[in-house]
Amino acid sequence: MGQPPLTKATITVLEGAHKGKIITVLFNPTEYSFDRSNSFKATSVPGLGAPLLQFVNGESAQLSMDLFLDDYTDPRGPTSLQQKEDAPLRKRLEDLTSLLDIDRDLHAPPSVLFNWGTMLFTAVIERIGRKVTMFHPDGAPARVTLSVTFKEYRTLRNLVEDPRRESSDKTKRRVVVGRESLWLIAAREYDDAGQWVCIAQANDLDDPREIRAGDWLELPPLEISNETGRTL
Repeated sequence: MGQPPLTKATITVLEGAHKGKIITVLFNPTEYSFDRSNSFKATSVPGLGAPLLQFVNGESAQLSMDLFLDDYTDPRGPTSLQQKEDAPLRKRLEDLTSLLDIDRDLHAPPSVLFNWGTMLFTAVIERIGRKVTMFHPDGAPARVTLSVTFKEYRTLRNLVEDPRRESSDKTKRRVVVGRESLWLIAAREYDDAGQWVCIAQANDLDDPREIRAGDWLELPPLEISNETGRTL
């Protein structure tokens, strides 16, 4: 019984002028590292042996690996006697490194999907380091190692909705994003846009339209601030 075909890793452009373009990694990475962290604020309190830590936000996950491009040992490479490849190493190298360029439609580098077997990782490419170790007679690169760092990419809607923020028994603080209104914030936090009054009272807002992007708001628990006694 023959061996199943080797699954090749791919990088798919998800948006911008080259949306849908698929770059196949002809040599799969031998290993990869996956890192994720959280950011905490340390508050020093006199008399305590250590600062108080307060969660601020989660950091984007990071996927790092080495990708190999090789015209000499690749059985489908342009120098192979078995079969020529349409795109030489130089062109494949340009395709990968161009993912760091600013897309003319997005005004930013495009997001991509790294897929290898069961792994699906939506990200932007943060860094590509290039090391050339072999050359063709004309000086063109023939063997290259790329150190690639992918940084997880999630839209604002993804960040707000997953995980959904539930009302707790403690006062919370939220930052105003974009053109958010008190009505929208109340609907998202309490499932009731009418609870904007509680937020306005907790933040001493005479005019609910006074909030701006970047402002911090206190979101009180309904069982304390709501006279109807309704809780979530």
